[in-house]
Amino acid sequence: MTKQILVGGVPIGGGAPVTIQSMCNTRTGDVEATVRQIRALEAAGCEIIRVTVPDMEAARALSAIRESISIPLVADIHFDYRLAVEAAARGADAIRINPGNIGGEDRVRAVVEACRARRLPIRIGVNGGSLEKELLAKYGRVTPEALVESALGHIRLLEKYDFGDICVSVKSSDVPVNMKAYRLLHETVDYPLHLGVTEAGTPSMGLIKSAVGIGGLLCDGIGDTIRVSLTADPVEEIAAAKRILQACGLRRSGVDLVSCPTCGRTSYNMIPLVEELERRLAGCEKQITVAVMGCVVNGPGEASAADIGVAGGKGEGLIFRHGKVLYKVPEEKLLDALLEEIEKL
Repeated sequence: MTKQILVGGVPIGGGAPVTIQSMCNTRTGDVEATVRQIRALEAAGCEIIRVTVPDMEAARALSAIRESISIPLVADIHFDYRLAVEAAARGADAIRINPGNIGGEDRVRAVVEACRARRLPIRIGVNGGSLEKELLAKYGRVTPEALVESALGHIRLLEKYDFGDICVSVKSSDVPVNMKAYRLLHETVDYPLHLGVTEAGTPSMGLIKSAVGIGGLLCDGIGDTIRVSLTADPVEEIAAAKRILQACGLRRSGVDLVSCPTCGRTSYNMIPLVEELERRLAGCEKQITVAVMGCVVNGPGEASAADIGVAGGKGEGLIFRHGKVLYKVPEEKLLDALLEEIEKL
């Protein structure tokens, strides 16, 4: 089990539930736009939000942003240590830095002291796209070993100043490299790990990469907080993260819709029914499993764990609960009947 840190009162690691993060794509200096986006993300289920701090204007804007939101705020800093010090003073709940690009050790120490004074954790963010030149020369390319060596060097630098409130990420856009790096790091340190596949792409491919790269690690008990990186509205990242956590059995987030892939035995128009059911249940917060099966041959039995479900036949279907058939209805009334039963639960 990893050690636990607190980000604005939200526990990460140490057996705490895996938290969902995202990052704003607004200009941080535009407080109104940034707060509006954070509130939308919070409503979608985001639990920790990160904003970029590229200049002093953005750092100073953190005070107003922090006062206007409810979830913890992480400041993302590169190159200028003074931005990290200012962000800590302006109400950030955590600082994300790459100690290797923040300057000399005296500057790293200044960031550490600013965070220590306010009891703020630091996330060490190692990225395959910004790996140190000497490590690229040593390994010849971005490798899991190079990513981990970079992370360990940064960890030692913070530990040198007796700072241990650390979270670590070793992200790559190459999924196998990404996963192996996290596995190596997990075997080496006990700090909580922030999982993600960087530059995963658009939702169509990015969700697949993230499901494999994040979900595979989570299923093995690796990872304490996640961010799904998509080239899209950040709200889509939250929906994707929730689905990954649900698929890994780590969180129930509304209805778990189970449906078979259909086969030659399917004799009713099942696919449109499932699509409409998914749309109608999008806002349902009931912690239930709903099954839509293609035929009555194995429908109720195969989906016996479902709280409620339907198995279609030719022009009709069976409504069942926990594998027990309740009644038969015509195909055109299947969706309505199923929704009525869900409402009763």
